[in-house]
Amino acid sequence: MRRLIRSVGPFTLLPRNRRAPFESLARAIAYQQLHDKAAESILKRFIALSPRRRFPKPDELLAMKSTAIRQAGFSRPKVAALRDLAAKTLDGTVPTNRVIRSLDDDAIVERLIAVRGIGRWTVEMMLIFQLGRPDILPVDDFGVRNGFRIVYGLREMPRPSEVLRYGERWKPYRTAASWYLWRAADRAKQGETVF
Repeated sequence: MRRLIRSVGPFTLLPRNRRAPFESLARAIAYQQLHDKAAESILKRFIALSPRRRFPKPDELLAMKSTAIRQAGFSRPKVAALRDLAAKTLDGTVPTNRVIRSLDDDAIVERLIAVRGIGRWTVEMMLIFQLGRPDILPVDDFGVRNGFRIVYGLREMPRPSEVLRYGERWKPYRTAASWYLWRAADRAKQGETVF
């Protein structure tokens, strides 16, 4: 890791913490299994359904017709996930920005995976990129595992449990380690030298 850090340079991840958890998770649902441009187009059409032409609030989403959301480009399972997200935001399962900041990482994961279509990986991405939590190691992430494989010269992709066990030495800065592993995977994908 020391060689990778020297090669890549300073850790420059800046969290985007202005969005409410509801909006961040709704956007994450839109991006699941899609290329960025396709998800952005769907989100643009979805936002246009809102009378305010801004990202819909949970009650506004629940008032929308499912057919309109489908016509924006969401699949049936994603419409069901969005509706569950909205309902669980209104009932307090999905916390507000103020409340989520007071919760520890495990409590956030536990609460948010109760939402249909939201898994641990999605919550971990939110913890890293929205909340800026310093000690997240998303071991199920392909890029993290591939970066680990490249940096440590492994022939095969490591199992998540291997990355988790090895990652204990990076506490309490596993988010930074994840970020550097992503950089290694990106460099290898682009044909650049990692170190």
